[in-house]
Amino acid sequence: MGMFLNLMSNGGPMMWLILAGGVFALFFFLKKTFQFHREEINVRELLRGLTNVLERDGIVEALTLCDNTPGPAARMLGAAILAYERGDENIRQVLDDAALDELPKLERHLNFIGTLAFVLPLLGFLGTVLGMVQTFESINSSASLAISGISGPMMSALLTTAAGLTVAIPCHLAYNYLASRANAITLDMEKAAGEIASFLERKQHKKAEK
Repeated sequence: MGMFLNLMSNGGPMMWLILAGGVFALFFFLKKTFQFHREEINVRELLRGLTNVLERDGIVEALTLCDNTPGPAARMLGAAILAYERGDENIRQVLDDAALDELPKLERHLNFIGTLAFVLPLLGFLGTVLGMVQTFESINSSASLAISGISGPMMSALLTTAAGLTVAIPCHLAYNYLASRANAITLDMEKAAGEIASFLERKQHKKAEK
């Protein structure tokens, strides 16, 4: 603990900004990971269950299944089934509107982590530049300053670059991981939307022919 505080003190104010950015990134990474774990479901199995229920016109049962299943795909499918029950002709538009509501929830905080991955190294470089400026000011003010007298301040200045990169690299990896999870869920939503729309449109045509 004492070594950590010593490094933070030697690195200057930028070290604390980098530490704060790392803490925020970790918090949002864990939050999004738990969200994706909770909402990632077997969409194919859900669709199979819904179509089996809807084949015998079990609208209430299908809606209950959607309500009891977590995730954006289930909520989107529930919106489509409600539209079918109301007699809406443009089910695909209802699905598009539901997807527009769900996608921002999936992507929330992802850009923040990506921004931190980009900004934290810059903060580290800025801290290093400021430290180097202070070092050269010391050299100018004392012509007899020995090399050993400036090696310490220069080492402290470089600490912020090391800290910025140390925090930014995991942030970048975390952003790519979360973005891939979000893309996978989005792809499942698109496939589910196409299949449920085709299924419900066929049922509407059959109903109209009777």
